[in-house]
Amino acid sequence: MAGKYGPSRGELKLRLGFSIFGLGLMVFALLTRGFGGIAMIEVVLIAGTFFGGSAVWSARALLRKDD
Repeated sequence: MAGKYGPSRGELKLRLGFSIFGLGLMVFALLTRGFGGIAMIEVVLIAGTFFGGSAVWSARALLRKDD
């Protein structure tokens, strides 16, 4: 019953792929545009936390799931 209410493995894989793609786009943007000021730092911190946290959470859930 542990996994009854959580997301399925397919959804976790989708979230993980989306998060890795988002982190890759953010890195690409930083490499091509660079840091433009305090607003860019704020955006990078928020986006990095969101995509990084989603990737870690999804990967942990996929590794923990017994299905």
